[in-house]
Amino acid sequence: MSGSPGHNPPLIPSITIPGPPTFPEVPMGIPKALVPYYRPLVVPPSDLEAPPEVQAEETEETQPEVRKLEIPVIDIEVPVPAPEILVTAVSTAVVAVATTTIAQTFFEPIQKNVKKQLQKQVDAWRKKRKNKTSSTESKENEESLKKNK
Repeated sequence: MSGSPGHNPPLIPSITIPGPPTFPEVPMGIPKALVPYYRPLVVPPSDLEAPPEVQAEETEETQPEVRKLEIPVIDIEVPVPAPEILVTAVSTAVVAVATTTIAQTFFEPIQKNVKKQLQKQVDAWRKKRKNKTSSTESKENEESLKKNK
């Protein structure tokens, strides 16, 4: 029937394909790197000396006087610290001893009560465990007796 005069051949379907999308151009510059740097440290040479025409300043370096306690029987001198250091050490020791003594009076009764309570708990646990083991032993004995009969 391809040759019939009143008949048109079938049309081939066609698709219209759109063109590629247009994107805006992104300007890209040359990349830059942040390179770490340091300022060079200038170290003077070990044999550095002042020029002969320069004179050094004269400074007085005085050492604090060390107090000494002389023990007459064995002829020994013992250095004694400054009064400020002695006051600090003595006051710290007194506060520590006082705090310990006061705290001990508060905590001794608490410690005794806690020990009593813990001992009661342990005794109750032991009794319960003993009863449990004795009951399981008696059941095992009964079962063995039944088997032997």
